[in-house]
Amino acid sequence: MNSSSAKERRALILRMLEQKEEILVTEISRETGISEVTIRKDLTILQNRRLLIRTRGGAMRRPVENNIEEIAIARKRMFNTKEKARIGEEAVKLIKDGDHIMLDSGTTTLEVARNLDCFHNLHIITNAMNIATELMVYKRFEVVLLGGHVRFNSQSMVGPIALSELRHFHGYKLFLGVDSFSMENGLSTPDMEEALLNQMMIQQAGKVIAVFDSSKFNKRSFVHVAEVNQLDYIITDRAIPVGMPSKLRAAGVEVRLV
Repeated sequence: MNSSSAKERRALILRMLEQKEEILVTEISRETGISEVTIRKDLTILQNRRLLIRTRGGAMRRPVENNIEEIAIARKRMFNTKEKARIGEEAVKLIKDGDHIMLDSGTTTLEVARNLDCFHNLHIITNAMNIATELMVYKRFEVVLLGGHVRFNSQSMVGPIALSELRHFHGYKLFLGVDSFSMENGLSTPDMEEALLNQMMIQQAGKVIAVFDSSKFNKRSFVHVAEVNQLDYIITDRAIPVGMPSKLRAAGVEVRLV
């Protein structure tokens, strides 16, 4: 793994901390083939980003606030980056010039926003500040950022103001990020306000396109968002669990694998 990027190294460190509460520099170095000096620098950077806690000789998992199992967007950005990029490229194939679309918050929907350069006329609604910022580079789309109060973990706008504004929009193509998914429980998320907003997005949409990598399958979060049959499309990577595509198609969902 000596040729891996710094981002990939740090993502691996965080994955190791998902399995163990505390890890040692020597252990990480042995696992990755990277020098202990470099690993210590990585741990310092991750601590500065509040993604772990440095300890003598290693690092430990940062306690999750309020016992909600959620990874902050800065950390999510480090996982499955290649898969998310391919999902974003595939998702834009469902868009035509002149479309009205909505981009939910999330690292995969951000990849959709990064692949819109081939279009000249789009009407875009989003509740994500980082996505709105990304869209500014095009300088030719009509962009609406929903109001509300800021949810810092996802850089999204939620709450009564966002819900009230969303009622004015109908019939758009919704590109929906997903925290957790299972056939039995559908879509779910750790945050209640995010769930309420997602539910209204789905209700108002003409088409619902869920974009998420295969790590989200067969998981369940705190708050239910939607049933499987409320989705029109799922775009995900080929590491999807065996048999899942046929189950989804039987439920009326078109599946695109990248």
